[in-house]
Amino acid sequence: MSFRARAPIAVFFMFTLLSAARPQGPIQTPTQTPTQATTAAPPQDQDFYSLRELAVAGDAQAQFALGNHYFSGVGVPQDYGQALLWFTKSSDQGYAPAQNQLGYMYQHKFGVPRDYKRALSYYRSAANQGYALGQYNMGRLFEDGVGVKRDYKQALDSYRKAADQNLSQAEKQVGYFYQCGYGVKQDFAQAHTWYLRAAGHGNVDAENQLGFFAEEGWGQPKDYAEALSWFYKAAEHGSNDAEENIGYMFQNGLGMPTDYGKAMFWYDKAAAEGNSNAENQLGWMYQFRQGIEPNDAKAVTWYRLSADLGNQRAANNLHAFEEVLEDRGSGEWEAANTTVTDAAIARAKRWATIQDLQRRIAGLEGDAQDQDDLANQLEHTGKGKNDAMTKLFNAVGSVPAVKYHVEAAKYRAEAARLRDQLAQIEDQSIASVPAP
Repeated sequence: MSFRARAPIAVFFMFTLLSAARPQGPIQTPTQTPTQATTAAPPQDQDFYSLRELAVAGDAQAQFALGNHYFSGVGVPQDYGQALLWFTKSSDQGYAPAQNQLGYMYQHKFGVPRDYKRALSYYRSAANQGYALGQYNMGRLFEDGVGVKRDYKQALDSYRKAADQNLSQAEKQVGYFYQCGYGVKQDFAQAHTWYLRAAGHGNVDAENQLGFFAEEGWGQPKDYAEALSWFYKAAEHGSNDAEENIGYMFQNGLGMPTDYGKAMFWYDKAAAEGNSNAENQLGWMYQFRQGIEPNDAKAVTWYRLSADLGNQRAANNLHAFEEVLEDRGSGEWEAANTTVTDAAIARAKRWATIQDLQRRIAGLEGDAQDQDDLANQLEHTGKGKNDAMTKLFNAVGSVPAVKYHVEAAKYRAEAARLRDQLAQIEDQSIASVPAP
């Protein structure tokens, strides 16, 4: 989702250097975020065994709960294959939470090949039972046009149904649709009302957005004190967008004296959680000595980290800064492309590495399941039939089936290796940023 951005801070050297984009709307977060686990499982407790007994006996709710254990690696090694097995058993009995979770797995390629149509089908099955998360996730697909033609009215209808059940992320999205005029007439007052409702139900993105409305004066007079209050509340609840917003207010003296030290403190916190806007701003501060000595290498590093996360302003700033350094003289650009020792940069790189490993692990598990599915198709073609042609096909088909199973095993072995690497990184202690 794209949001409105602030105008560039300044123009230098006859070309525009862009400051950070400001997060103008709620960041979409998955309904459930899997937690990576080490390959060595924690001890299984009695509750797990009791749960498994119920699941084996056919209890749909227990099957779903057991699938969650495997999906998140709680009490057992993380195993998307087992998660898929138990979610499917639960879903086949019409259990809406399991149907929703299967949709999530197929949408985001967690242990299965990515299949948007199948994801939509599972979400719709859950939504048709009135399950709020299924309604919300179906709305997301229609909003983004993923696996289906983009349809804001259909998305808004799904969000409203979930919002009627007080699902905070759906309330937040209804507010966002009124803010942007998606499928409805733009109305800041209605947007503000929905954000207040979502914030009242604990939605951190809505809290952040209320701060932005107060800061920009959307549908109300500008009120920097109110904006900062909302940003602090959202930051306290874990929003790195709010942390970046607080940094921006200190950097630019919005409703307060400019304080580059506090700005950098808050940017560092947000950057450690992968906030590309904060990373871009840190590059800006190092390039233009805002409260610190200029450091070309750190500026380049921060711009590049942000650009690697898809931040176009950082990419533009990096390109512009490269031209500046090259104009200074031979070797300036090359000298700025050096490894720097900096605790904040180390934290940001650590976050990026963890996210990359998590994505790769999920992708490998999905590829493995894809190979097993192909093998199973070959192995079960014509089963139960006795005609000569079918027997011949089954005999021939078993040969490539073995190949697919071998490939699946390779993918899973690589996923296990990456899990070990991930566990080592997650165990590393990183020094904290001192408070200003």
